[in-house]
Amino acid sequence: MVHSENQYLDLIRHILDNGTFEEGRNGRTKSVFGYSMRFSLKDNTIPLLTTKKVAWKTCFHELVWFIRGETDNNLLNEKNVHIWDGNGSREFLDSRGLTNNEVNDLGPVYGHQWRNFNAPYTNSHENYRGKGVDQLQNIINLLKDPKERTSRRLVLSAWNPCQLEDMALPPCHVLMQFNVRENKYLSCSLYQRSGDVGLGVPFNIASYSFLTHIIAHHCGLVADEFVHFIGNAHIYEDHIETLQLQIQRDPLPFPKMKFTNVHSDIDDYDINDIEWIEKYKHHDTLKMKMSA
Repeated sequence: MVHSENQYLDLIRHILDNGTFEEGRNGRTKSVFGYSMRFSLKDNTIPLLTTKKVAWKTCFHELVWFIRGETDNNLLNEKNVHIWDGNGSREFLDSRGLTNNEVNDLGPVYGHQWRNFNAPYTNSHENYRGKGVDQLQNIINLLKDPKERTSRRLVLSAWNPCQLEDMALPPCHVLMQFNVRENKYLSCSLYQRSGDVGLGVPFNIASYSFLTHIIAHHCGLVADEFVHFIGNAHIYEDHIETLQLQIQRDPLPFPKMKFTNVHSDIDDYDINDIEWIEKYKHHDTLKMKMSA
C-alpha cells in the first residue's frame, strides 16, 4: 500500500522538476500553481510527516490559540512558540503600517476571523466574545444537529477583505469546509492560497488534521479525511538543498492519537487532552530558515 506521505514528497519533486523561479515579497522561490493531497484520518490516524520531525506541540499550541480567537503572540511565546515572532516585531508591524499596534499584537488574524469575523478590532487585549460572527461555533452547532450536519454550507473563511490591511499577515490558509457522510464520518477540506512547502505545509497538514479530530470528538462524530488544496505551492531557494535530502527518505507509519476528554466548550481543549495510541516515529530533524 502506498504511503500517503508520498503525496507530499511528490509535491516537492513536482516543484523541483516543473516549477519556475519567481521573486516574491520575502525571497526567491520555485513555484507551481495548483496541487491537492488527501490524508486518511481513520482509526485515529494523525498525518504528522515522518521524513522529518514535525514540531507537533508547537503546531497544536498554535491551533488552540486560533480556536480561542487569540491574536496576541505573547500568549504563544509563553508556550515557547515563536513561529509568529517575525510578523509581530516592531519593524515588521511598522512595514505593514500598523504603527499603533503593540509589539506582538498581530491584528485580526486567523483566530479573530474564526471566532469574531469582521468584529471591529482595537487590540489583542480586548474581549471580543459575542462580537462579529462566530464561524467556528456556528459550524459546531450544525454538526451536533443530525438534521443539519449534512449541510453543504459548513464553510469557514479566514479571508476577510475588510480587515486584511489591519492584519500583520493576510491569511495563507483561507477557507475550510467540513463534510459529514453517513451521518457519522467527518472530513475537512482546506484551500490554502499560498503554501511554503518546506516549513509551512507540514504544519498545515498537521494542524487541520488535529482540528478535524477535535471537532469530530467534540461533536460525537468520527474523523475521516483531510483534503488539502494549495494555490501557489512554493519552495524557498534556500530550502531546496534540504528538501532534496528529505525526498530520499522513506516514510514511516503515521502515529495514532485520541482525545481523552469531551469538554462542553471548544475553547477548553488543550495538549493535555491528547493520548497517543501509537507513538510518533520520524527521521531526523531538518533545519530550514523561516521567511516572515
